[in-house]
Amino acid sequence: MTASTQPNTTVAGSAVATSTSLRNLYFTRAAFSIVWVILMAVVGKARTDIAEILLIIYPAWDVVGTFLDMRANHGSSPKTTQYVNVAISTITTIAVIFALQKGVPETLIVFGTWAIGTGLIQLVLGIRRKRYLTGQWPMIISGAQSTLAGTSFILLAHDPTKGITNLAGYAAFGAFYYLLAAFRLNKTAKAA
Repeated sequence: MTASTQPNTTVAGSAVATSTSLRNLYFTRAAFSIVWVILMAVVGKARTDIAEILLIIYPAWDVVGTFLDMRANHGSSPKTTQYVNVAISTITTIAVIFALQKGVPETLIVFGTWAIGTGLIQLVLGIRRKRYLTGQWPMIISGAQSTLAGTSFILLAHDPTKGITNLAGYAAFGAFYYLLAAFRLNKTAKAA
């Protein structure tokens, strides 16, 4: 191998490794969301105590998922936006615990605020990663949609026909976009 081709090979190898790690993480995040949606739709309607636990687990899982994302991208750009996401999701987990004591509207407002914040972060990360990774369009679209969904949660929070189980649709779209991004990243991962 010549010195002139080694940097390109190293960059390509790094992109493949990152794509593989992200692909696996996105499949995991999609699986979590699918299980969460099923539990919320089937069990959450009948058992409010389980629905409340699921509502606390969802933003807490985002904290874990973000740390796994940082590990998958260990050599990439600064992680400031991801640390901000961890902080937002941690605060949201705590805020959901308190909001659940007050009622459904307050909980929907917390989730709406969280969806807006994390959606904007996902949008920024997708745009940044688009420069060196394929498969980021689903994440960009998902971030934009999350921002819009969060706004609607806040606007509709006091509508008596809207309930906590409506959040399952939001999580289902998240699972769809994670699966789509994982399949797109699969092309890069197989390029090795």
